[in-house]
Amino acid sequence: MRAVTNEELPPDPFADDPHDPAKDLDEMHEEPGEPISESERAELLADLADLAFYQKLLEPRGVRGIVVDCSDCEEPHFHDWDLLRASLEQLLGDGRMRPHEPAFAPNPMDYVSWEYCRGFADGIRANETAH
Repeated sequence: MRAVTNEELPPDPFADDPHDPAKDLDEMHEEPGEPISESERAELLADLADLAFYQKLLEPRGVRGIVVDCSDCEEPHFHDWDLLRASLEQLLGDGRMRPHEPAFAPNPMDYVSWEYCRGFADGIRANETAH
């Protein structure tokens, strides 16, 4: 099979476009973000511990992950348990989260909010201490 040269390829439709969607991909290869503070690190570690507990409680009940309302695009973002864990770990290690593929055709009924998780976990804990 013959290699195709750049001259043979069609022109880039986003050449010189300041809103080029591939810019996010270029930023992935830049230096890591600013280091996180000790308090931010502690919060992230606590969030990771909470996430593991929430998954343990809710995944057997059919919950696939967490939904987050995005303030930038005003759309809900559906994160499977493993994707959210990977994002938080990346933030912990790199100081920022890279763009990722959204869930494909998620069923909103399979996802709950972080607040729901916290309330559910609090209810389980309260029930366990009452008995």
